[in-house]
Amino acid sequence: MLDIDQYAYSNQLRQVHPVEKALFTFMTMLVCLVANSIITSLAVITLMVGVVIFKAEIPLQFLIKLLLLPISFLFLATVTVVITITNSGGDFLFYFNLFGWKIGVGAGSLIKALNLFLKSLGTVSCLYFLALTTPMVELLSILKRLKIPKIFIELMILIYRFIFVLLETANLIRVSQVSRLGYSSFKNSFYSLSKLVSNLFVRSYYRAKGLLTTLLARGYEGEIKVLEPDYEYSKKNFVLIFVAEILLIILTIYVGGGDFVIINT
Repeated sequence: MLDIDQYAYSNQLRQVHPVEKALFTFMTMLVCLVANSIITSLAVITLMVGVVIFKAEIPLQFLIKLLLLPISFLFLATVTVVITITNSGGDFLFYFNLFGWKIGVGAGSLIKALNLFLKSLGTVSCLYFLALTTPMVELLSILKRLKIPKIFIELMILIYRFIFVLLETANLIRVSQVSRLGYSSFKNSFYSLSKLVSNLFVRSYYRAKGLLTTLLARGYEGEIKVLEPDYEYSKKNFVLIFVAEILLIILTIYVGGGDFVIINT
């Protein structure tokens, strides 16, 4: 999480207007979600990974590390789509009988699962592009432009800040435990982990309370005001964004072999 925030402030697309990056993200995500095409999903993943690596200059190893987490969850989720259980005939690639029921993998379910997996991974790659290239403060400025109620924006700021407080507190406790050989054995590791979890929220609560006191001492009246850099819109970037989306749509219609649908059946 800390690395994501660091790259958001130091990447090579930092000076690009946040509205342009958000527009590119959500338009590409919309095409990926609506297009019923495996090839379109692969194109979206390739596009986003390419922009993050070659334009934003985020290390490939770090991006792969980030993608492994959603890939593991998506793999477990799509396994339930792949496996078919029926007591009648079906188009199976392979199956076995268990008490009169056929349990196996069908050709149709395999394609559907692959489509779902790649579509989900494509949307995740879009969100990673936005998270790795745009600081949280600038994302909140976009929400202000959209007239989102202030209470929601304030909650997002505080929750985002408290995530780092929680991570920092957990790291301090763990470093203290490691220095006392708290993880020297399997038994000690379980004991130290239980102590870490039990003390983490108590210490985080007091740190959060101290943060609130600091805000009140600085005149906090229910709205956190931060300085926002001045950006200029780039006509070139808007043209590139729309060209990229049009190419993805053309790919879906003429090459991808899928139709635009809202819900797959």
